[in-house]
Amino acid sequence: MIKRAIRAPFFCVNPKAYLYGDAALKLAEKADELAEKYDLDIFFTVQHVDAYRIAKATKHLIITVQHMDGLTVGPGMGYILPEGLVAAGVQATFLNHAEHPVGVNQLVAIMKRAEEQGILVIACADSIAEAQAIAMLKPDVMVCEPTELIGTGTVSDLSYMKQTNQAVKSVSPSTFVLQAAGISTVSDVRQAIESGADGTGGTSGIVCAAEPLETLQKMIEEVVAVRAESKEL
Repeated sequence: MIKRAIRAPFFCVNPKAYLYGDAALKLAEKADELAEKYDLDIFFTVQHVDAYRIAKATKHLIITVQHMDGLTVGPGMGYILPEGLVAAGVQATFLNHAEHPVGVNQLVAIMKRAEEQGILVIACADSIAEAQAIAMLKPDVMVCEPTELIGTGTVSDLSYMKQTNQAVKSVSPSTFVLQAAGISTVSDVRQAIESGADGTGGTSGIVCAAEPLETLQKMIEEVVAVRAESKEL
């Protein structure tokens, strides 16, 4: 199956377990509106139970789950079947996030199933060494965030961003790099893209903001602004 093409710079809205149901749908609808308005690729992560509903209600988002399993059709009680995700409208999955790590053997097996089903893989690493190791598996996107910064509002420093960008690209030039640790302000968004990353995004910086929809819009508009500036060079 053919995977959806990704265009850089892109943005990832990752509500994790902060939002579900109607609240997640409301944020997804806003993200969908912005994706259409600015012709921008936006990954939007969902609770598995919300995937079908949000996929049906939106047209432009890359509907993304926060984990899937390497299960095949048949026995497998309690695991997440890739074919079921595709049927629900899912186009991408995170794997090996610090809050849901998987072993290397398991990661390889899941990525194989994702490839078979045309599901984009966003693989996570928490160090430069791990980023290089996982990049050898050639995921579609790599997230390089130090575990200790996740959810803190403290962004990775520019040096770390540049080093991880280069580390991934040196091993797998076709893999996109997402820098998203601690992204909470418009300036954080700009720094991440200007570091050489292909995309950025946020969780608590968006969903815990006083005005989540407004915050999301400002972040998206900053990505668009950086994109426009790069085209002028």
